[in-house]
Amino acid sequence: MEQGSGEYFVRIGVGSPPTSQYMVVDSGSDIVWVQCKPCSQCYPQSDPLFDPTISASFSGVSCSSAACDRLAAETSSTSNSAASASCRDSDRCRYEVSYGDGSYTKGTLALETLTFHDSAVVHDVAIGCGHSNKGMFVGAAGLLGLGGGSMSFVGQLGGQAGGAFSYCLVSRRSGSGSGSGKLEFGRGAMPVGATWIPLVRNPRAPSFYYVGLSGLGVGGVRVPVPEDLFRLTELGDGGVVMDTGTAVTRLPGPAYAALRDAFVAQAGDLPRTGSGVSIFDTCYNLNGFVSVRVPTVSFYFSEGPVLTLPANNFLIPVDDGGTFCLAFAASASRLSIIGNVQQQGIQISFDGANGFAGFGPNVC
Repeated sequence: MEQGSGEYFVRIGVGSPPTSQYMVVDSGSDIVWVQCKPCSQCYPQSDPLFDPTISASFSGVSCSSAACDRLAAETSSTSNSAASASCRDSDRCRYEVSYGDGSYTKGTLALETLTFHDSAVVHDVAIGCGHSNKGMFVGAAGLLGLGGGSMSFVGQLGGQAGGAFSYCLVSRRSGSGSGSGKLEFGRGAMPVGATWIPLVRNPRAPSFYYVGLSGLGVGGVRVPVPEDLFRLTELGDGGVVMDTGTAVTRLPGPAYAALRDAFVAQAGDLPRTGSGVSIFDTCYNLNGFVSVRVPTVSFYFSEGPVLTLPANNFLIPVDDGGTFCLAFAASASRLSIIGNVQQQGIQISFDGANGFAGFGPNVC
């Protein structure tokens, strides 16, 4: 698994013979899809477009198929993505997925063979063959959905994986020659010695992996934030989601402001810049510094565990001139998202069948 511009990629062989493609790893959505020929609208990607006509294992899905029925049954909308199936003009099952940032993919549903590491072969995976696609996927050919729904890759593995997978996102500052991250599926991927917390189920957004967050900490001290800001309501609003497809952690406005103010107060010796950068409003000019001491940032989970982040996971470089910013931002809604910047370097595991998420014990 490798890093892109804000996303993490996995190299997958699509079809027979396998055509290698970079796919975005996204635990916040379900549908697996790849850009396909012929393409009426495609964004630039680093690999040649996948051509289904030269794959011996590519099989279009009919409207009466179980896969099309499953996609239609799961048609739902969350703050992150919305998926739908239709059969307007032919017997072929058509799909459409739109994402919260305005990206989308449209095309036909098919069954195809996916190959991992040149040896692990999974047959008859329902994938979207995207003929009209738009988004900031920066070179990736498509997306590997790892959400909690039955149409995700994990869901389609069924008993082979038992709803379980584990990953370790390599740190962005580890250097290009330091190796790749790791993505593993199945019960055997569940680590011994991890710290486990219960997953919180939201019937209105079954694709998301919700966790119970009770508070935030800076410098080992809890920030005065009401726990209700992180609570999932009976109507399915709010809550806290862990998502590899989102880069920066988003918090409800009052929670973010409290975290930022506590960090600024404890990092008073660091020189702040006169303005923010992009979505970041708290930045520092660290040009010329060999090392700096910064307060820690921690997540306090509802069942007791505390996850304290390394500095690389919350103070990140945004240019080549020594500008570093606090890598959190205010959410436009009550939903909180723990993004991949905060997850990097930490082994993360999901045991969907038993309803737990795990941290550690390994690092990457």
